[in-house]
Amino acid sequence: MAVTTITNLEFGKMVQAAAAKLNQQAEFINSLNVFPVPDGDTGTNMSMSMASGAKYEREATSTAVGELAQSVAKGLLMGARGNSGVILSQIFRGFAKGCEGKTTLSTKDFVDAYANGAKTAYKAVMKPTEGTILTVVRESAQAGLNKVKETDDLEAVLATIVAAADAALQKTPELLPVLKEVGVVDSGGQGLAFVLHAFYGALTGEEIADELPDNAQMDEMINAKHHQSAQGKLDPDDIEFGYCTQMMVRIGKGNQVTQAFDYETFYNYLADLGDSLLVINDDEVVKVHVHTEHPGKVLTWGQQFGDLQTVKVDNMRWQQEEIMKEDQPAQPTAAAPQETPATAVIAVASGDGVAKLLQSLGVTQVIAGGQTMNPSIQDLADAINQSGAKQALILPNNGNIFMAAEQAAQVADIPVQIVHTKTIAQAMSALLEYNPEASLADNQAAMESVLGNVASGEVTVAVRDTQLNGQTIHKDDYMGIVDGEIVAVAPTVAAAAEKMVAAMLDEDSEVVTILYGADGSKEAAEALKEQILTQDDELDVQIYEGDQPVYPYLISVE
Repeated sequence: MAVTTITNLEFGKMVQAAAAKLNQQAEFINSLNVFPVPDGDTGTNMSMSMASGAKYEREATSTAVGELAQSVAKGLLMGARGNSGVILSQIFRGFAKGCEGKTTLSTKDFVDAYANGAKTAYKAVMKPTEGTILTVVRESAQAGLNKVKETDDLEAVLATIVAAADAALQKTPELLPVLKEVGVVDSGGQGLAFVLHAFYGALTGEEIADELPDNAQMDEMINAKHHQSAQGKLDPDDIEFGYCTQMMVRIGKGNQVTQAFDYETFYNYLADLGDSLLVINDDEVVKVHVHTEHPGKVLTWGQQFGDLQTVKVDNMRWQQEEIMKEDQPAQPTAAAPQETPATAVIAVASGDGVAKLLQSLGVTQVIAGGQTMNPSIQDLADAINQSGAKQALILPNNGNIFMAAEQAAQVADIPVQIVHTKTIAQAMSALLEYNPEASLADNQAAMESVLGNVASGEVTVAVRDTQLNGQTIHKDDYMGIVDGEIVAVAPTVAAAAEKMVAAMLDEDSEVVTILYGADGSKEAAEALKEQILTQDDELDVQIYEGDQPVYPYLISVE
């Protein structure tokens, strides 16, 4: 008998299967990175983003598919990491919009919702590029729209969508020449194809290994060591509001509702109970995050507007005590409290040395992360809202974080501007233009105006054999990459760095900055400096300890 309806049971299985499939295939998707570098993270980003959506679906209590789809979309949005994760969240956002008000989905409902997801994803990208996940979602959605005119058999229609996605994926190298040169398909498109295969498998009863991270594993992944901030060293007694309180309220539902939901009324009461407040809502649900001394008052307040769908309360002082037990290096004498700046300048970076350098140039908060671990929208929004500032600038320092930063700015409680820095070198140059007395818009404009004045280079090791830009690259070769283009390949890190810098220098070059990473050394950096000065002894060559992972050297030329 043909399947023609998706109930909450089928939908839940499909979502969980998709998250499990992406978790299984994350490393394979990562391996499709065009550059053979050890930092491909599309699979990691899509897996963690989808896992967040699946977590929200598991915790939802509704039996209406429309409401479950909203939960998935919310989870994906707040957990989205990297451009691929954000685009995936937009697909599900559009899908959820197409499911509004529906208890179950007919075959046509499902196809129409998926097609709306494709449209939403295209709208979310300022300059859509064919040969990417966008091509895969658009062509597979169109195939579904065509097939549903012939039959309401959901299995047949979904099989057509999957086949179209696979075909579109195989076509991506023809649309993006760089994919063809390297011999890979688009990694984001591959991730979406896995999602659709998982949907089909769940619908047809295919057994999929349950490799989805549970809630505890998700928390551990999200709070990994390289994703923590310096606040991890706080004295527990210095925590003013000790309970991290989160709740999700179904607006207007339940037996204790006494007030109609009004955002300002709802928000203002909670604002008086603590800090780090984040309130996100739509017509059906409001999600709250707040640090407070009175979690009971938060929950009681929420119940006046609807029933509590999820509740989470963490004792942050106890958590801090446990962290300090595990990490016992001597603590320096606490510095005098600093006045909260009017403008928070928030940067994303990896490596203690890089973080300290950015802070010395005016950054007020560093979010630990970067190429191998993109922060989520939630991470960025939390950093903004917890800054205590009246407005904020974000320096993503990675093009793969731009979309998450833009989404975080939309849900933040204060005005936010993005300075579109792709590298640490660009951030350093931009920060020299920052004026605490200037307006947010003027600072953003001034800082972006100098991004083209600096060349950014990075040295790393190849993780596979490949042919790219006419160069033969062997596994374990070292590569010098300048502003996204491989300009040097050599058997040693020193040789690659020397060749890269030579390609970066021109007659207008004045300053060379070397940040040596965890796999570099000060001695080797000094030797590189001497070699650079033999090319031009009037250059000002500066060396800093960056401690960054993956790249032994980050080098800029201005």
